[in-house]
Amino acid sequence: MVMAAATHDFDLAGMRMSAGEGRRLKLEVPIEPLVLGAERYTVEAADGASSSVPVAVDVSRMTGGGYALRLRFAARLRGPCMRCLNEALPRVEVEAREVDRPGGGEELDSPYVNDETLDLAAWARDAFVLALPVKVLCREDCAGLCPVCAADLNVEGPDHHHEQAPDPRWAKLRELKLE
Repeated sequence: MVMAAATHDFDLAGMRMSAGEGRRLKLEVPIEPLVLGAERYTVEAADGASSSVPVAVDVSRMTGGGYALRLRFAARLRGPCMRCLNEALPRVEVEAREVDRPGGGEELDSPYVNDETLDLAAWARDAFVLALPVKVLCREDCAGLCPVCAADLNVEGPDHHHEQAPDPRWAKLRELKLE
């Protein structure tokens, strides 16, 4: 096991692995903020202790050249809830795999490995985005905002309501004076 400071790129060739050999690395990687639906979200370690996220990377040297890679980590996404705009902090579990085998065709060519250098920051960010839930919520049962007055329905409760405005298509009939 190798411990390292926050890293963006990792030199795979520097590990000098022979075919069939594998290593598990414990690294930290900063993940850049995201913009989802015009709102800014930051990514932080699952324990909230730092902005760099601890990751586990398994590297295996393949026979005939190339690498099989596995990335695992958990992180939190901090930003506004997509329903009520209060702070949301969902925990996201990430597991991703990549294979890079030169000359093996497009499906065996990882976009994150270039000249035996792994772009760990880009891989972690992309894997994190793909693992995100469809909606970022403060809690699973978030009721959102009232469409009429924008009151937080999580606070107001299910009894919050408004009188309906009269249907404008019937306005002329309301002007009739019947005796």
